[in-house]
This record gives sequence, structure tokens and C-alpha cells, in this order.
Amino acid sequence: MQETGTRNPNHGAEASGLSGSGKVFWNLTEPALYERAIARGEARLSDSGALSAETGAHTGRSPADRFIVRDETTEETVWWDNSNAMSRENFEALKADFLAHAGGRTLFAQDLHAGADPAQRLNVRVFTEHAWHSLFIRTLLRRPAGADLPGFAPQLTIMCAPAFRAEPEKHGTRSSTVIACDYANGLILIGGTAYAGEMKKSVFGYLNYVLPERGVLPMHCAANMGEQGDVALFFGLSGTGKTTLSADPARALIGDDEHGWSREGVFNIEGGCYAKTIRLSADSEPQIFAATRHFGTVLENVVLDGESRVPDFDSAALAENARAAYPLDFIANARTDGLGGIPRHIVMLTCDAFGVMPPIARLTPAQAMYHFLSGYTAKVAGTEAGVKEPQATFSACFGAPFMPRHPSVYGNLLRDLVAEHGVECWLVNTGWTGGKAGDASARRMPIETTRRLVGAALDGSLIDAEYRTDPHFGIAVPTAVEGVEPRLLDPARAWASRMDYAMTARRLVTLFSDNFARFEPAVDEDVRHAQPRMAIAAE
Repeated sequence: MQETGTRNPNHGAEASGLSGSGKVFWNLTEPALYERAIARGEARLSDSGALSAETGAHTGRSPADRFIVRDETTEETVWWDNSNAMSRENFEALKADFLAHAGGRTLFAQDLHAGADPAQRLNVRVFTEHAWHSLFIRTLLRRPAGADLPGFAPQLTIMCAPAFRAEPEKHGTRSSTVIACDYANGLILIGGTAYAGEMKKSVFGYLNYVLPERGVLPMHCAANMGEQGDVALFFGLSGTGKTTLSADPARALIGDDEHGWSREGVFNIEGGCYAKTIRLSADSEPQIFAATRHFGTVLENVVLDGESRVPDFDSAALAENARAAYPLDFIANARTDGLGGIPRHIVMLTCDAFGVMPPIARLTPAQAMYHFLSGYTAKVAGTEAGVKEPQATFSACFGAPFMPRHPSVYGNLLRDLVAEHGVECWLVNTGWTGGKAGDASARRMPIETTRRLVGAALDGSLIDAEYRTDPHFGIAVPTAVEGVEPRLLDPARAWASRMDYAMTARRLVTLFSDNFARFEPAVDEDVRHAQPRMAIAAE
């Protein structure tokens, strides 16, 4: 293949199995990738210079099309109840066809790091068919110094080819879309989807497999740090507010999505942010909004005005899951080194569409592990086809699709770290109050209230507060917080009917219990007793 650009001459395209009549452009910078993406018709410019691209049919991840090669390396280490298996034979057939497909095309290669801590970082090489994909992954991961590129050797290689179509009968896939992970050999093949987030999460999934063996906890969370060096972690599924709440002007942002926790402290896995933009505004999220107005930002499935090219963040015409990828230093108070000390606080975020969970609660270590393994949030009507009323979603460790090992592996690491360092743990509901989502009496928890409550937790104001025990979930809820409406602190008082509140809460308790039944054999007695129980909820 024809290769141009700065690279390791002893570890080029051929070392990754690529050959043929195609071209490889190595480690192009932002201006060059902009030029090629626009010239190739892949993307357009927004009014402020961001690069705007559309992903077509796939506007989110395809977890049903994600496979891990099942072999002697992974047989006993992967949580197969949560992972699709692919045989070695099917993967090798897929790999051969994938390389043949890619070898005749123009490719863009980036050599990058995953992990801000040099002791834990991973060398990642990413080949893409699209120039905008190359810009995306260059933005999301961490860039080696230019002088290091001639000696770069990958530990993980990702090939992303949206034009490739898998053949289910030949490759053992579910459809023509495939994300196939060969952990034994450090190779991931992505085909049939242009959704850029698949690359980002593939890196995270691989690290979630290898880091626990080193005693390092990989986490799907945001992290920030106060002026005194106090680190806070924000766990939460998409839409719960971890990016919004971690982008606090009064605290330095370490990262918004993926981190590791070693004996030395917390480190960001990435070098950029990937924020949802639907209904984004300068008033509600000024730092994120400002980041979308820069050259170097990638807008994904964001509607642009046909004439002015101004982004319409209120429109979901292309996707509810519209996003912006931007370098971490586009946030004014970000820590570009991506490093922090031992966390002092852990905040677990849930968007409770049933409207029965308190806006904040202090957790015991056993309760923290319970809620970490549960990973609860809820979908609301209209977010997905077929969802007509609030629907509970449980995603272990707040990121089950990216966790190849059993959740107890990550839960035990978290429990030990929390106990060793005396970390304060909090559960925060960013969802509804006064009723279920969609009810006339229900309203979304005001973001200003959530920010005030989280701020009070992080500055220590809530440590000595007076608490009550929630009758349904058994968690400690402050009875008063300065500047917060008292009715919001007690969900039952916000509902028009206490009986409706109690019945809805009991229903959610049952859903929690049903979900946790699969984890009970793997946890200690104190964690089993930390779960909500119908006996507690009885009146």
C-alpha cells in the first residue's frame, strides 16, 4: 500500500495485515483531516468552524452486533451472559475479508494513547475509511508527542470500515453490521456502521478487560477536582447528567466519561469529551455549548441550518443521540494532564422517570456497591420506539455493555478502594419528582437544585446534616439543605396522592430486587442486606 505521513517505518500498514492497491495517510492533523473530509463529501462546516457529519442508519451503538472471540484466553474470564461469542474460525474468516476490503481503499491511520497515566496507558492504532472518523478518534484519545510517532508500536489495533458488510452465515454475525473483538491478539474490527462512538467504546471495552488484572478499576464515569485537590467521580448512564455536572466552573474537569483508578489515583483514559447535544443551550450548559463553537470540534448527527449552517440543537430530526466531540482543553478549567488523586467523593447518578427516588442520598459502602452493581436509570416515553411509559433500565457498573468481565470483578475493586480510602458515596436523582414522567403533576428535577445538592455534598456541608431513612430504599436522605425547596427532598410530599407514590415506589423496589437476584450469589451478606426490600416498603 502507498503510505505517507509520520509513522514507525518498521511497524506500518503491512504489520497490521494490510496490503493491496490502497493508500494510508498517517497521523494527519486537524486542518488536513478537515480538508479531506469536506472534499470527499463526508462532512460540512458549521457557522463557527466545527466539522459536522452524519452517520446514516446507525445513530447509536449496536450492542447486539458486538462480539468477543471465545477462545482459551477469554473462556473463563469473559462474562458470557452479557457478551455475544464469536468463534475463532468465524473471526479469522471475517478478518480475511475485512483486510481484503480495506486493502483496496484509502485509509486514515492515527497512533494514539488511551490512558493519561504513563504506567497504565495503552498504545492504540486506528485505521478508518472516513477522514472525519480519524479526526473524531484523534480528538477523543490522547496524542503522543510527534517525536514518539516514529517508534510507536500498537498494543491494540482498531479497523473501522462502514462500507464493509458482514455475512452472517460466513462470519457468524447477526446482521451485516459487526463489532468483533479479538482480545487475545489486540484487534477490533468495526464494519457496517458509521457511528463513531463504536470506536471510542471499543477502546474502553478492551481496557475494561485488561486493567482489572493489574488491580486497576476501569470506570464509566466523569471526574473533576476542587481547589484543594479533592477528586469527585460521577457515575451515570447516558442522559443522567454526568457530563453536565462534572463541567463545573468551580472545579477542574479531569474528564467526562472514562477513567481508571489505580493506587496512585484517578486518571482519564481519554483526551477529549463526547457530549450529548440535544436541547443544548448556552444558558443551561455554557461550557459545553462554547466547546461546540470551535474549529476542531466534531458534530455528529447535529442538524445545521441549510443557509446559515448554525447548529439546531433542539432538533432531533437526525438523532436524539446527537453529539459533539471536542478536545478536553476546549473546557476552560480542564486538567489537560488528565490526572487526579484518590477520590474523596463518588456520586452515582440516576434519572428516575418513576419520580419516587430522592434527589440526593448518602450511601453506606454496602449500599454503594449495591447501586453500583444495579446501575439504575429509566427510559421515558418517546426516547425509543415502543416506550410508552417509564421503563426501568439496569446496567451493571453503569456501563454493562462495555464490561466484558463479571460485574463482581469491578464491584469488588470499587468496594475495596472505597473502604481503604474512606470515600463518601452519594446517590443523586436527576429525573422526575411529583409523579411519573408524563404525568401532569410531574416535573424534571431542576438542574440548579441538583447542582446545589451536589455542591453541598462535595464541599462537606452534608456530612453533618440531619438525615431521615427513605422508607422504600433504606437510604439516608437529608431533611434540609440550604437553598433547596423542602418538598423536593421528600418525594412523597411532592406527589398529589401519597397512595400513588407508595404504589409506584413499591413497583420500582420490585424491579430492583428482580434485577439484583442474579448478583446475590456473588456478593457479601452486607451487600445483600443493602438492597431495598418490600418489608421496608410496607406501611
